[in-house]
Amino acid sequence: MHWLREAIDYGIIGLLVVLSIVALAIAIERYWVFRKVKFGDYTESKSLEIALTNKLHIIATIGSNAPYIGLLGTVMGIMLTFYTMGTEGFMDTGKIMVGLSLALKATAVGLLAAIPAITMYNFLVRRVKVLMAQWEMENGKQRV
Repeated sequence: MHWLREAIDYGIIGLLVVLSIVALAIAIERYWVFRKVKFGDYTESKSLEIALTNKLHIIATIGSNAPYIGLLGTVMGIMLTFYTMGTEGFMDTGKIMVGLSLALKATAVGLLAAIPAITMYNFLVRRVKVLMAQWEMENGKQRV
């Protein structure tokens, strides 16, 4: 069952780190797009909205699923601990605590990935709303 420990440490936690980097990269890219948006390039509000909201769903998906991926790592870690306890019989508390801490580490990393992603998503959605309102004020049109 050594492979399960590696799957949790490098698979689950590695995946969460990669997802965090992806969410951050997209957020930075969107921020730069927002800074350079030219309202004159858009004659309809919907085309502006589509351009502004591009890729935001990826950040939201990462933010909403990262805790579940971390929870999967937690369940796997607890399963590994119980399996080890069952096969080895008597175990010292140190081994049990190491297994449980591995499990909880996955949950913590899942939350560490989710919280910034959701925060970035909310910040970017707010920015989209502000830019849309500014476009409407400049163009004298209401969003439908």
